[in-house]
Amino acid sequence: MTALKSAALQTTTVALASDAVPFAIRAERASDVAARETLLDACFGEDRHTRTCQRLRDGRAPAEGLAFSAVHDGRLLGTVRLWHVSAGGVPALVLGPLAVDASARSLGVGAALMKHALAAAKAHGHQAVILRGDPAYYERFGFSAGKTGQLALPGPFERERLLAVELCEGALDEAWGMIVATGSKARRQSRARLAARSRKAVALAA
Repeated sequence: MTALKSAALQTTTVALASDAVPFAIRAERASDVAARETLLDACFGEDRHTRTCQRLRDGRAPAEGLAFSAVHDGRLLGTVRLWHVSAGGVPALVLGPLAVDASARSLGVGAALMKHALAAAKAHGHQAVILRGDPAYYERFGFSAGKTGQLALPGPFERERLLAVELCEGALDEAWGMIVATGSKARRQSRARLAARSRKAVALAA
């Protein structure tokens, strides 16, 4: 990473604030993981592991330097990760899940995480980001279905919800076919262990 890109990325990591509750966005830490699992269960249900996009994340580690937490006073308010994929032979990232605690959804945490993640992805030299989500929400960040018409996910999905944004113009011009995971293998942690860590974190905060 060039010095210029490094400086740009550092600028995006400055603590963001709301008039109501200040929060900071920083790199995800190991100590965030249990709280993250609890947050994702609350947002998407415990059956979230059966969803189509989860097949792109199972057994994989997030892209290096592209997993972020929004925190306030040590409490996790939001999370987002990006993952390496091949989009029909074209290197890209898949973003998700993006999740925000119910108590913080009016504070702009989700939008701040999205902007931070996309800026970081660009600073790391990535050229395109794909996600499955609500077009009405994600279009504000430049996402559309304009470059995903020839792409597919490894499972059922709604065509209009497969979205992408190019961080480099034309990055997805040749993208055609199945989106497949290409990230590094993750170190396995059982859900029981994560739950135990979450209970410990809650006890310490009490």
